[in-house]
This record gives sequence, structure tokens and C-alpha cells, in this order.
Amino acid sequence: MSKEMKGLSLVGVNKTYKQGAKELHVLNDVSFDIKPGELVALIGPSGAGKSTLLHSAGLLEKPDSGDILVNGTPSASLNDKDRTALRRDTIGFVYQYHHLLPEFSAVENVILPQMITGLSRKKAQKRASELLETVGLGERMVHRPAELSGGEQQRVAIARALANAPSVLLADEPTGNLDPETANRVFELLLKLVRSVGLTALIATHNHELAGRMDRVLHFENGKIH
Repeated sequence: MSKEMKGLSLVGVNKTYKQGAKELHVLNDVSFDIKPGELVALIGPSGAGKSTLLHSAGLLEKPDSGDILVNGTPSASLNDKDRTALRRDTIGFVYQYHHLLPEFSAVENVILPQMITGLSRKKAQKRASELLETVGLGERMVHRPAELSGGEQQRVAIARALANAPSVLLADEPTGNLDPETANRVFELLLKLVRSVGLTALIATHNHELAGRMDRVLHFENGKIH
């Protein structure tokens, strides 16, 4: 992928963990490209290393070798400060467990990541309100996570992931904790957002029915993409 191209590319990514005298090869020469506006499923057995793959793709973990390019920018040679800046400015995360801050309201949970980047409270609140309207929570903004259903909490988490207008969205089992009907609603919302904003999206899931509705599926097993 050239410098001018957008999207997410992994090029020959390797990651090994040491367990005593043993070495666990979690990522083994992983390479793939995802284009803007493309929604790609990542499926594989539990414990296969899907989370490690997502964390590496999202610049949360540094691979032992290989490179991750975000919108054409290589990350392997970046220092920690520049990696953090690239991640903050371009990548949004949604986790299976929403990880909302319980003491803050829905809108405050979406405001905070924006203020961390230096945006004023007024501007952050305006965007947070717009995002929560977009995910159908306009009337639930002042509620704290404990006052929201599981599906509502996950929709707040999606709004938070989009708060800083990322171009890449990574999601780790975002519907794994939800009942089938709610999971379908959350997935439809993700699909709508990816299409409307032109996001580059990689979603790890155990739900093969949802995976089949994405643009394509990456099968991950034994450290490799098949």
C-alpha cells in the first residue's frame, strides 16, 4: 500500500510470547489489506490470538517484526509518542465489554476522549450529542452506564470509538455479550456507520451469521490468515 493510499495494511507481522522455556508464535507472517468503506470479519477459534492481532493492528502492541500501515503511514519505525499520536488520530476501538466509565453519563463518556486531544468542552459536547443521536440514544445522554441496557451501553461505546473521527475502526467481539436481537441491531448500526463514513473496519466475531453479512471474512488460525 503506497503512502497515498488509505485504509489498513498488515505486512508480514510476527508476534511471539515466551512462556517459560517455550515460545508461543501468536502471529505468523500475517498480511492483509482493508480498504476504506470495507467491513471485514475476523473469525477463528477462542485463544487463537484474534485479540493480539487486533491490538497489533491498532498499534496497542508492537509486533516483533513486520509493519502496520495506517492510511499509508508505516508504524514500525515510529517512536512511542508518534505511534500514540497515530493511533489517537486515526483508530477507534470497540470491545466486547464496553469499558464505559461508570461514574460518568453517556454523553460524558463520549466527551472525554475528545477533550484528551485538546478539544474544548463545548465542541466535544456538541459532537458527543450528535454521535449519541446517530446511534439512537438522544434521550439517554444523561444516563450513567448502570442505567442503560447492554445494547445501549455498547452503542455508547461505538459513539465513543467514533468521537475523534477515526478512519479505522477495530472491534473485538462487539456483539458477544448481547442477545441475538440486540446483537443484530448493534451490527446494523456498525454497518450503517462504516458505509456512511467510509470507515476501514475489522471486526472479530464468533458469530458466523454476522460474519457472512460483512464484505469478506479473514479466517485466523495457528497464527496465520487463511
